Amino acid sequence: MAEAYKDMKTPQKTQAETALTRIQRADLEDIFSFHNLPTASLPLPDSNHHRTPPPEDVQFVLNTLPVHNKCIGDGDGFTAYVDTADPTESADVPREVHEMVIAITQARTDRDYQTANALQRSLDKAGYKVIDILGEEILARKYRIRMRGIDAPELKMPYGMEAKKELIKLIGGKSVTIYVYEQDQFGRYVGDIYCDNMFIQEQMLKCGHVHHFKKYDKRPEFENWQKEAKSTGLGLWASKKPPQKPWDWRRNKRHARHSAIPVY
Repeated sequence: MAEAYKDMKTPQKTQAETALTRIQRADLEDIFSFHNLPTASLPLPDSNHHRTPPPEDVQFVLNTLPVHNKCIGDGDGFTAYVDTADPTESADVPREVHEMVIAITQARTDRDYQTANALQRSLDKAGYKVIDILGEEILARKYRIRMRGIDAPELKMPYGMEAKKELIKLIGGKSVTIYVYEQDQFGRYVGDIYCDNMFIQEQMLKCGHVHHFKKYDKRPEFENWQKEAKSTGLGLWASKKPPQKPWDWRRNKRHARHSAIPVY
């Protein structure tokens, strides 16, 4: 049964058909599980996300496409894409975006790749991207995400790359659920991240990969998770010397740049 489904070839689908197909695939996973068949071969598996109701101060919830490793910038931020066939997105897609997608398809058909690339750049500036997933082209909206309540070492700081690699392990190649609370001054969406039934901030704090960002988030459990990592000497707490806090590092860098400007 699994091999037969894997070998099926389907034509290109509209966005509505793609959404319907995903429902069918989710149903297939239940059937496969009932018969003790492997579901790894099913395209676009239905990930298990945190399903409890979001807190009252959450503005909205995002259910993303799989997060590409290259879209993870550091240990507390990444770029996510949401399928515009999602009911929460479909009504908000500008008409110009749909027209650009049609024009890109036509330019590729005409082998006018220069025009297609230029249109693709315009589409990206508009905050959208056509993503190929298992042979299906999906129009997706781009969201820049900042994980709420934590601050990872910057990439040039000690343990910065390790924190990024850990986040890649946790969410790379997987769909995530994001509870969005607000947008910050840089236009990023600040939220709580859930993946594979795990609260990602909790995992990052407990393993000592990030700092609790108390200035912006005073949840006591965050402080407790950080203390847990400290007490066991995990991650950036392994050294006897206290690690420099990322917000102090950034402030020092800003001051250094300002002091380097000559005064006449």
